[in-house]
Amino acid sequence: MPKVKHRHSKTRGRKRRTHYKATAPSVTKCKQCGKAKKSHHVCPHCGYYRGVQVKRIETMEDRKAKKEKKERRGRG
Repeated sequence: MPKVKHRHSKTRGRKRRTHYKATAPSVTKCKQCGKAKKSHHVCPHCGYYRGVQVKRIETMEDRKAKKEKKERRGRG
C-alpha cells in the first residue's frame, strides 16, 4: 500500500468536500389532481401516472367501510 508523504490538513479536506451537496428533488404538479408530486413518479395522492391510474389509493371512506364490514363479519 502506498504511504502518505505529506499530511493534508482538516481544512484542505473540508474545502474539497464543499461541493458534495444534496440537491432538492424536482417537484411538479399532478395533471389529474393538481397536487405536488415528484417528476417521473406515481402521484401519491391519486395514483395516476401519465394520465393512467396505476395504483389504487384508499380513501378514508374506503377504510371506514372496510372496518365496518370486518366488524359485521366478526359478529355474524
